[in-house]
Amino acid sequence: MPLDVLLVEDNPGDVRLTRETFRDANGSIRLHLAADGVEAMAFLRREGPDALAPRPVLILLDLNLPKMDGREVLAEVKADIDLKTIPIVILTTSDAESDITRCYELQANCYLTKPVRLEDFENLVKSVNDFWLIRVKLPNVPNN
Repeated sequence: MPLDVLLVEDNPGDVRLTRETFRDANGSIRLHLAADGVEAMAFLRREGPDALAPRPVLILLDLNLPKMDGREVLAEVKADIDLKTIPIVILTTSDAESDITRCYELQANCYLTKPVRLEDFENLVKSVNDFWLIRVKLPNVPNN
């Protein structure tokens, strides 16, 4: 059964690396992309061209996004009764204590800082797959 994951990321290099690493680690992942927070919310709320979008089992969310930043996306998702059970993993370059604290206050499920080295980045994405998509029991929510 395919696992739909939403990657909210505006850096094309990080998108490519994440896509390739997931493809190598787990062939059942269908990675969907939103390049900014507005696109992410449209996808999650199934608006406009995203009317038939699947409900993701996991959201990988960058913080520093155009149009609507990741903190705003996190706050909106966790305030939405229909979306709040989707786990959100923050995947960002920021290691600022204020960002970490704020994201957990907004109910992020996990906060990870993107490593600089390619191999470390690949290992981090593999560990996200191993933990969130293989080991963790996620809620079975119908894909209405």
